[in-house]
Parts: sequence; C-alpha cells; structure tokens
Amino acid sequence: MGKDFDPTEWITTKEAAELTGYSTARFRQLAIEGAILAQKRGRDWFLDKASVLAYVEEMRRLGTAKHSPKRARERKAD
Repeated sequence: MGKDFDPTEWITTKEAAELTGYSTARFRQLAIEGAILAQKRGRDWFLDKASVLAYVEEMRRLGTAKHSPKRARERKAD
C-alpha cells in the first residue's frame, strides 16, 4: 500500500463494520485468514472495499448454508 494507495478503494475495519453490520473483530479475522484483500499498516488494517462487499454478498447468497458442516469440510480441502 505504497504510492498507489487510493483511499476511496480501502476502508478501515470500523468503516467496514458500519457499512455491513459485521464486527470489527470479524473483519480483522477475515483479513488475517486472507478471506478478504487487506493490508496492515502499523496497528490498523485497511480492507479493499470491493472485497468486503463481495464477502458480505456471498454470505447473504449462502444464507443458512454458510453454517453447513459440509461447506466447512470443502474449505479445508482447498
């Protein structure tokens, strides 16, 4: 996130939480896991806004299936 950093494309975990209703802790976890595009600068995480919105849309699309044990096994196989 050097000279090509565009503040309109990156948001903080707090902004992501306000935008989506998920917690800041959940977004930190997703960033660490690599589930969303994120970069850490100092103590703060910056999240790619499009990646955050895509994650939220995928969770909405999955509905209750996101809690399926079968889905968890499929992710571990990757």
